[in-house]
Amino acid sequence: MVSAEERAVVEMLLADEAHALDNKEWDRWLALFHPEVEFWVPSWDSEEVLTDDPSNQISLMYYDGRSGLEDRVYRIRTNRSSASIPLPRTCHMVSNILIGRDGDGFDVKANWLASAFRNRGSVTYYGRYHYKIVSQNGELLIRQKTITVCNDLIDTSLDIYNI
Repeated sequence: MVSAEERAVVEMLLADEAHALDNKEWDRWLALFHPEVEFWVPSWDSEEVLTDDPSNQISLMYYDGRSGLEDRVYRIRTNRSSASIPLPRTCHMVSNILIGRDGDGFDVKANWLASAFRNRGSVTYYGRYHYKIVSQNGELLIRQKTITVCNDLIDTSLDIYNI
């Protein structure tokens, strides 16, 4: 069981992440992640089963450290990602947040919805988040983030900013 104060701090972390993405505040977004973060978007192996091994199975996205996320942000910032030109306007909503204890940290599950708009029109992604959140030097950091995209058959690019 988590206290009301702990719940508020964890929920603020999730809101801060969504806000940073929507406002393209890349440095603030990256600062929310532990240096050894695992950021994973598994693919669907079948209609009901996700892949479970990013080393040996196809993933929609996989970074095994913050340096991978930093590289992705660098490519977005420097226009080295043609799929990200122009960057879409996004709006993330996070809800149905369940928070449990995980040692000194938290195990968090939530639902999400992200809408994106660019010159070709709007698209909406939705799914589930699963976080492992740890405390480091008095600050909560995302140590693991798994993103399940429930509608992964979309005719546009999928990137860190729209999931």
